[in-house]
Amino acid sequence: MSKTTRVPGYMQSKASRNARGIIGDREIRFKCSLQNTILDVLRGRPGWQEVPGSQTSTQQQEGKGNKTGYQPVPPIQRNSDGDWDFYWCDREWLHQNYDTMFLHEHQKILHFRNHYELTRKNLMVKNLKRLKKQTEREQGKAEGLSFDFHPTTYELPSEYHIFVEEFKRNPGITWIMKPAAKSQGKGIFLFRRLKDITDWKKGEYQPLTDTTREVPETYVVQRYIENPYLIGGRKFDIRIYVLVVSYNPLKVWLYRDGFARFSNTRFSLDSIEDAYVHLTNVSVQKNAPDYDPEKGCKWSTLRLRHYLSAKHGAEAVKKVFKGIDNIITKGLQSVQKIIINDKHCFEMYGYDILLDDDLKPWLIEINASPSLTASGKEDYELKFGLLNDLLNVLDLENRLTGKEKRIGGWDLLWDDGPVLADDGNMECTTNGSSVTTANSFLGCHNDRKRQLREIYTSAQAIKKT
Repeated sequence: MSKTTRVPGYMQSKASRNARGIIGDREIRFKCSLQNTILDVLRGRPGWQEVPGSQTSTQQQEGKGNKTGYQPVPPIQRNSDGDWDFYWCDREWLHQNYDTMFLHEHQKILHFRNHYELTRKNLMVKNLKRLKKQTEREQGKAEGLSFDFHPTTYELPSEYHIFVEEFKRNPGITWIMKPAAKSQGKGIFLFRRLKDITDWKKGEYQPLTDTTREVPETYVVQRYIENPYLIGGRKFDIRIYVLVVSYNPLKVWLYRDGFARFSNTRFSLDSIEDAYVHLTNVSVQKNAPDYDPEKGCKWSTLRLRHYLSAKHGAEAVKKVFKGIDNIITKGLQSVQKIIINDKHCFEMYGYDILLDDDLKPWLIEINASPSLTASGKEDYELKFGLLNDLLNVLDLENRLTGKEKRIGGWDLLWDDGPVLADDGNMECTTNGSSVTTANSFLGCHNDRKRQLREIYTSAQAIKKT
């Protein structure tokens, strides 16, 4: 098939995609665009073989190697081009190549074609607002309240005048400005006065009158959450990992482990210009004068859940994490009908959640490429297990039955509808209750190695029969 006649995998017929067939008893060939924890995982996985052309210039985006003192798996000898079965590609490569790719039946690739519908800050809010309006029309205003988890947001420059009206109705509050398509805290600042953003009324951010001039960069402006929940006087947000293996039907996995990222400086609204107070991104905090790279600024979600349970009780914490589940599913449902679904694609999102002092969870943003570069030993171990278990879920080796509700640290949260936990699997309750609830265990004990041994043994026995 020539380049000019190739079509995306999702548009191919089943017959045309089946040229190579399912992976059998052979090595699994992989490519990888990054040189960090994911490459260590892939190179260390039994029966997986790296093919040429794996690493591209994008390895510079997260830095070469882990820089944490842990020896990565050494590179293997590569002497043939070959084909690939699994590709952990970067977003730029996918955008340039997806529409002309021919994907075989067995191939898996990171990212859906238009993942940005959920991960660009302005599009995320637009899609959530649309689903909220639809829900209110079909189910009533009360049900629409379940979408009240993201701050008031406007897109600039297109909604500048609407924002100004809202700003004048609420004098004295703090707003935060963010580039719509950047990450790691780049370009973010807080303000309370309109004159602090006068650039939006003139110069490069003015609505275009000259059609030959480049389009101005899109920003979002959000009402800043002025009452964050503090631990030790410091602000934090929670990084949560979500795996989507299909949008139609929607199938979602939630990883038990994550972490809370703390600011390096005690919280205060008196210094809104201080990024070390208000931005929890590690890429920002590591530049603080008194930052300790060994200690870092992270808690595991297990430690956070224990802390909150001890201070507020199990029921309050259960409500918090149920709210987080709602944020995850509503976000994905808001783009379910517009994401280009392709069975070859999968996506691992990094959700960033903030708690306020009423223990209400707020969605800050969703990342399509959460950092996989480790900031320390514990962080490396978390990400190594996370990524290994992701490959276990995808199951290119065909070792599982396909009916599992837990694979390592990943719990099946949604499978064309909410997934319920099995009785006796309530590892986060203190009273031994076996009440039916969602199959969600964020911040719970993660005995992933034992669990993997059990499910592989069980799957093997089932397949023999």
